[in-house]
Amino acid sequence: MSYQVEDLGKNMRKLTIEASVEEFEQAVNTVYQKNKNKINVQGFRRGKAPRVIVEKIYGAEIFFEDAANEIIPGAYERAAQESGLEIVSRPEINVTQIEKGKPFIFTAEVAVRPEVTLGEYKGIEVKKPDSSVSEEELQEELNRVREQNSRTITVDNRPIQDGDITVIDFEGSVDGVPFEGGTSENYSLTIGSHAFIDTFEEQLIGKNMGDQTEVHVTFPEEYHAKELAGKAAVFQVKIKEIKVKELPELDDDFAQDVSEFDTLEEYKKSVKASLEEKKEKESKEAKEDEVIEKIIENCSMEIPDAMIETQKRQMAEAFSQRVQSQGLTMEQYFQFTGTNANKLMESFAPQALRRIQTRLVLEEIAKAENIEVTPEEVEKEISELAASYQMEVEKVKELLGEKEKESMKMDVAVQKAIDLVADAAKEVEAPKEA
Repeated sequence: MSYQVEDLGKNMRKLTIEASVEEFEQAVNTVYQKNKNKINVQGFRRGKAPRVIVEKIYGAEIFFEDAANEIIPGAYERAAQESGLEIVSRPEINVTQIEKGKPFIFTAEVAVRPEVTLGEYKGIEVKKPDSSVSEEELQEELNRVREQNSRTITVDNRPIQDGDITVIDFEGSVDGVPFEGGTSENYSLTIGSHAFIDTFEEQLIGKNMGDQTEVHVTFPEEYHAKELAGKAAVFQVKIKEIKVKELPELDDDFAQDVSEFDTLEEYKKSVKASLEEKKEKESKEAKEDEVIEKIIENCSMEIPDAMIETQKRQMAEAFSQRVQSQGLTMEQYFQFTGTNANKLMESFAPQALRRIQTRLVLEEIAKAENIEVTPEEVEKEISELAASYQMEVEKVKELLGEKEKESMKMDVAVQKAIDLVADAAKEVEAPKEA
């Protein structure tokens, strides 16, 4: 295997990787051995037809695609490692030569880590954080706890209002034909939640329990189910129940029910202290974000699109896992939200760019400040990781490769860099509103 590296500009490189005739022949033979029992050739028992006969009947190219897949991963990994490039994206692979008796050649276009030129990063001016808790914020938190401890009661003496919880049966159709996913029974829908498309929920306001009504909506032009995109639909809806939340009174009994305190005043003091602690943490994070944002503005770097695409894809995969952990498929999520995979990916673009910029400048600051990470600090990270997965520390160590340990070490260095620039920042009073 040999390779060449071409600079494409804008922190992009093209690896042209060549596997010799012998290597390609070996890959083809490996594929033949794996698949020969699946190939029927008249006059031969299954799996006994020689490769030359199979290729004569089906063409020499029969094994080429699988042979390419046999070669590419390992050849790319070796070339990437030997090149010394700091690759920060998934490779875009293209096969440029695949013929019998010739070397197998493919290219891999990759993004490499951009150079970062730091500007000012110490003494950054930021707004002085305010972690005080207002009476309105305290009341809001108390109401949130009341919501959590509310009970749902059925009402049958009035029509649906905004905020009500309805239980409905529905069947949707387009041009009189029911469509897949448009039918449900005993569906719980909160009016005003905007869980359904268009004005579906608003059209139920004013209807009574037992009513059967038609709801007319139009699917978005970019709806994920293309056969429904932009189409007008009619839903036959039956109102089966109307429910409301009944909140508990804010008194001593409430305090005793939701906490270890006997009186409402004691409980309120505890809630206020918790809110202050939470706001202090949020203020610290907001300060760090503001400092990092200004540091990014002060530096220069050229982020390749492929790097952003890789980050977006990683974020989309993580989001998909979170959705599925809540019992929804991505198809259901797209249907409920009226979005699609492309729109979801694009929504991650600003955050993806910011994550990349943040990581790059903090790594550069760690380097500029000669920030060191001790073995004890790495041990602590491993212990915390083991605790989060409820695993033995030694087992986690066995599973972690050198690459993962280096990444963990860099994570600690980055956090130290955050602490350094945040501690060095100058807090100034925010201008008072007129």
